[in-house]
Amino acid sequence: MDIKFIMKEFLTKHRKENAFNLQEAKSNFMQVDKITLKDIGLFDNEESIGLISHLNFCKSNGGKIQLDLYLSHPLASIAAIEERQNAIAYFISNIDLVDNLKISNGSTLVIEKFFDTGFKRIPTEVSLPAAYWYQFMSASDYSLLRYSLEHLILFYENLNKWLSVFETIKNNSIIESLVKKIKKNTTHPSLASLPASSKLENPQTILSLCHFFLYHYKNNTLQLLAYYYELDAYFSMAMAAKNYKFVFPTWLENENPVFEVTAAIHPLIKNAVDNELSLNHQSNLLFLTGANMAGKSTFIKTTGIILYLAHIGIGVPAQKLKLSLFNGLITNLTITDNIVKGESYFFNEVQRIKNTIEKIIDGKKYFVLIDELFKGTNIQDAMKCSSAVIEGLQNLRNSLFIISSHLYEISDGLKNFDNIQFSYFETTVREKELNFHYQLKKGVSQDRLGYLILEREGVVNLLKNISKNKY
Repeated sequence: MDIKFIMKEFLTKHRKENAFNLQEAKSNFMQVDKITLKDIGLFDNEESIGLISHLNFCKSNGGKIQLDLYLSHPLASIAAIEERQNAIAYFISNIDLVDNLKISNGSTLVIEKFFDTGFKRIPTEVSLPAAYWYQFMSASDYSLLRYSLEHLILFYENLNKWLSVFETIKNNSIIESLVKKIKKNTTHPSLASLPASSKLENPQTILSLCHFFLYHYKNNTLQLLAYYYELDAYFSMAMAAKNYKFVFPTWLENENPVFEVTAAIHPLIKNAVDNELSLNHQSNLLFLTGANMAGKSTFIKTTGIILYLAHIGIGVPAQKLKLSLFNGLITNLTITDNIVKGESYFFNEVQRIKNTIEKIIDGKKYFVLIDELFKGTNIQDAMKCSSAVIEGLQNLRNSLFIISSHLYEISDGLKNFDNIQFSYFETTVREKELNFHYQLKKGVSQDRLGYLILEREGVVNLLKNISKNKY
């Protein structure tokens, strides 16, 4: 059986002992579906590397599995989020101490393999003659046992070093819990007399210790590996927060939704232009316009990422964020048709909107992001459908919405609602060259640049040449 599968199964089972148990009620996590995770670019796909991969600074494969579990389950409790923020903040302030732990990915893989390999049975009582006999008759097994034991001893040595640094912490339940669980599994008398890894010469000692680990301390050691992977995942989140200069948000115990962000940027865009946004139950919908490539989609994704990362507890790519807790994040950014099912693009748009409405009418707090409503139908239908959806959604004051559209004309009717904001991304044209500013401005865009882009990319000339040459 594949060792990665074994460890993933073990880590998931181990989660039952964890404060953030993945088998607990759904209320422990903010609701996010697979479409939303894809829309905000969390995971790798055929076209690009996902955000999770950029946040991965883990030293071990097991740590990466643990990190994926953390990053794919945003929390739904301010207390839990702030506990994680505090733990990450402590790891950031002690980043060098954690980074200097000499537990390599190679060592963890050797230990995993050690417990997964069918060695020839080691006798219960290992006399010196029996040890030499085993060494002679099972040379390959003995060699692998000795090599594995060296890594096991190094692993325990470095865990004890980590304990000496972190066991004095008394103000964070996450770190205290890790310390308590690690200490519980490192108190066996046999561990107190482990020889240095560099002094493993006596075959009797080697086989006796291997017998102990294989037949008496396997589960304890695998649990310690799982705890180390938690430690590794926290180290990774701390490194990511430091590397991307994330800040921790201010959480509000509000019944009504609040989202106020200053200098928000997409974490993966170099030299990104920052923007700010303020939404609440009195002004709960942003109608966003702008030309193609002006920055609408990126801004919407950025907002989704910031909300998502805030609920993970890792910090956010902004100067400041103040928000209430949200029950869910729902996006409608990338819709496709389904040829096999005979479903059109427009039909799938309608179904996604329908599913969104059915979800958010429960009175809970949701953040809904919709990019370019109803692109799959004619302009008259699109205007009528878009107006109906926006006018209906704005009534749901428990939720916040960002809705972008290329249908600028419908903004006149929407101005009758005092809870709808209007912003746009400006594009200026000089000598047929487009200049995208990526800075959010108040109002509604009047840019109509489709034909200009067609010209700039040489499509118009290509078509003229076809006409001249009459292919």
